[in-house]
Amino acid sequence: MPTASRRIRKPLTALLLVGTVLALLLGGAGSASAHATLTKAEPADVSVLKTAPKQITLTFSETVSLSDGSLRVLSPKNVRVDRGAVTHAGKKADTARVMLRGKLPEGTYTVSWRVVSSDSHPISGAFTFSVGQPSATTAAVPTESPDDTAASRVYDVFRYVAYGGLALLIGVALFALVCWPAGTGLRPLRRLLVAGWTALFASTVVLLLLRGPYETGRGLTAMFDLSLLGRTITGRTGLALSVRLLLLAAAGILVALFAARLRREADKTQRGPDAEHPVDQPLMEPQFGIGVRVVGMLFAVGLALTWAAVEHASAGIQVPLAISVSVLHLLAMAVWLGGLVALVVALFRAPADVVVPVAAVARFSRMAFAAIVVLVATGIYQSWRQVGSWEAVSTTEYGRLLTFKVAAVSLVLAAAWFSRQWTAQFTQERLPETIPAAAPQRVRAAQAIGVGASAGSDTVEGRDSAAGPPAPRGTAAGWPSASDRDGRDRRGLRRSVAAEAVLGVVVLAITTLLTGTQPSRAAVESAAATAAAQEPTARVVMVPFDVGIPNGHGTVQITFLPGRVGDNAVEALVYGPDKGLSSVPELRLTLTQRAQRIGPLDAKLVDRGGYWTSERLRLPLPGTWTLRVTVRVTDTDQVTVSKNVTIRPSPN
Repeated sequence: MPTASRRIRKPLTALLLVGTVLALLLGGAGSASAHATLTKAEPADVSVLKTAPKQITLTFSETVSLSDGSLRVLSPKNVRVDRGAVTHAGKKADTARVMLRGKLPEGTYTVSWRVVSSDSHPISGAFTFSVGQPSATTAAVPTESPDDTAASRVYDVFRYVAYGGLALLIGVALFALVCWPAGTGLRPLRRLLVAGWTALFASTVVLLLLRGPYETGRGLTAMFDLSLLGRTITGRTGLALSVRLLLLAAAGILVALFAARLRREADKTQRGPDAEHPVDQPLMEPQFGIGVRVVGMLFAVGLALTWAAVEHASAGIQVPLAISVSVLHLLAMAVWLGGLVALVVALFRAPADVVVPVAAVARFSRMAFAAIVVLVATGIYQSWRQVGSWEAVSTTEYGRLLTFKVAAVSLVLAAAWFSRQWTAQFTQERLPETIPAAAPQRVRAAQAIGVGASAGSDTVEGRDSAAGPPAPRGTAAGWPSASDRDGRDRRGLRRSVAAEAVLGVVVLAITTLLTGTQPSRAAVESAAATAAAQEPTARVVMVPFDVGIPNGHGTVQITFLPGRVGDNAVEALVYGPDKGLSSVPELRLTLTQRAQRIGPLDAKLVDRGGYWTSERLRLPLPGTWTLRVTVRVTDTDQVTVSKNVTIRPSPN
């Protein structure tokens, strides 16, 4: 049997290990990436305009929230030239627009933007455009993301604290309600419950204060800006945090009233003539009715919704189903991890003569198994929804973090299997107590797992009678005694449960990192949008020709601007045998899309004196189009040649 000092050292060692793991995870966590991406900017990046625009319009891949400083436009002299509030263009929630001042001078302008994605994470960026011609000096374009600010780092830390508080509050409460109602009188469990409520309440207050600086990229001192706090509370995330505070306040009042009633009943029992129990020992078996359980369930679901309604589940595909699955995932995590911590505290920190009933451990084992099944099932769905493809698992940050989480969950399942095996030893292999009929004594009721020096034997509830020791248990020769097996089983259960709790905290830390990381689907879409934005803004096709006469060969260079579905401008240049520009009396161009049986469409090229153009050629579909170019070099010599060109989809 471990001594008291050893019982203290073990949980402290486990706590130190957990702290080390969290420090490594937190220290390596970068700034949170978000779900939305910029898909279009008007004017476009690095574009040169003949006249100054009247407004700046940005389009994103999903709904975004705006603030006063979401769009800032700086002149070449670093002076703001935007005016008025930032609004949604045409009442479209995925756009941002700001008006510009009149009479803008020539030069290069810088647009800096910062908006909040649907999954509550801010995104930001910057680009430039020029009026007339680029200027020699421009406003400074940020080279580092303003997402990694002091406010965002502190905000991320308290997000971890909030998840931990949720797990303790729900898990410990359910452990007491379902598994061991008498444990409500145990001081370490009461303290653990209060610690969970305090951590969640305090972290929510801090998150609400920091939300404004986190969204706008301002410093920590902005958390005391009342106007910013007012705008935060009216936002979607601020509203969710406010609801969480109200739920916690109501729960705190109800728990305080219930605890006061327990203390009054305990005082009455303590003042009774036969009172012999220590202060920390549970004195009764409270009865929790169906009403208490229903209220507790609704409270837990409400708390989980304050996360699911504003995190990754609230954006992307299948939002209603995703929010429901996210709520189940959060609740299962809290039931399993919080209950596991409660069991560890009960096994390690309870007073010496308090015993944990075997029935309580068995109930928690079944409850934890059900929670893990829910975690795995909901985790598979969330992984599919957020990752989308096997390739994204290894090529995106979210996919790599998810791989680490799967590995950690596998270790947790292994530890949970060992815990269930040790629990089975108590529920199936314990020998019945042998007590002589002539020597009854006062003993405890149910089979129990001792946590102190006096908990080495199992006892059965009875009245005081003639004192006398119980008869020793019979043992077969060569077999360990029942007490030896009990001690071995207790130690094994403690070790497996402690390992499961430590690994569970690691899983929780990785999960929290995942909630602040851009999902793989969004990362792939963002990369595709970036690649499309970096593609050339024109399609150039070189078509060689040869009419079969001396100096009758060359190349036609045809440029489609922008080379996308819709209206295109066409320009054609003819190069002779010497690679120099050549004039030809006639040049015709038609386009056909054979797959859809469209065409031929005549480009109607016009000779502009050395080159041929068409101001407008409408191409209705993307894909491969076949060009037919007819070049006439003399009155009698001409040739028609063909070549394919790929027309890209419209960015809209």
